[in-house]
Amino acid sequence: MRVLVVEDERRLAAAVKRGLEASGFAVDVACDGVTGLHMAREGGYDGVVLDIMLPGLSGYKVCAQLRAEENWVPVLILSAKDGEYDQADGLDLGADDYLTKPFSYVVLAARLRALLRRGAKPRPAVLVAGDLHLDPAARTVRRADADIELTARECALLEYLMRRVGQVVPKAELLEHVWDPDSVTDMNVVEVYAGYLRRKIDVPFSKNALQTVRGAGYRLAADGG
Repeated sequence: MRVLVVEDERRLAAAVKRGLEASGFAVDVACDGVTGLHMAREGGYDGVVLDIMLPGLSGYKVCAQLRAEENWVPVLILSAKDGEYDQADGLDLGADDYLTKPFSYVVLAARLRALLRRGAKPRPAVLVAGDLHLDPAARTVRRADADIELTARECALLEYLMRRVGQVVPKAELLEHVWDPDSVTDMNVVEVYAGYLRRKIDVPFSKNALQTVRGAGYRLAADGG
């Protein structure tokens, strides 16, 4: 498997290269963000190990740009920034994993293997269905240029449906994943919140994105209704 390491500390980059090569990876190195982004775009890599504090372009921006271009190469951030918000920012921008320095080469190689097993599947940071956009990290929703205010529960329901866009999702599945099924057992709560959601994302815009499939569940139209 071919991996790109983007790390500006050259001694560390060389050490990471040696450690991963000892685990069977083929490794290329970039020492700044601009070069790293270019190589990640063009190199056909199976995975990218990405530092955050890089000259030219930060690791956050490299990752965000790759995802904006629908490049889904698995990205593991390797950084000395160990704050919980640093890690959350990296993952919310589209990284697949986050490992802090100092680190174990054994763990780094194992995490890379786990990412590569999952492959480069689409994992957009912002969910889109036609002109309907949902940013799960920021909890923002908009239709075209209009912002839509949703409650936390409405947002969770919309997110689950948008992650299954175009598919019929049974009420029982929605109850299980959006609510706590141990405390909420009345299936009617799904219908109630589907109604709330429809009145916010569809009715004001004369759309029909949230569709009821009789006897089966709900579907979020891929074209946004």
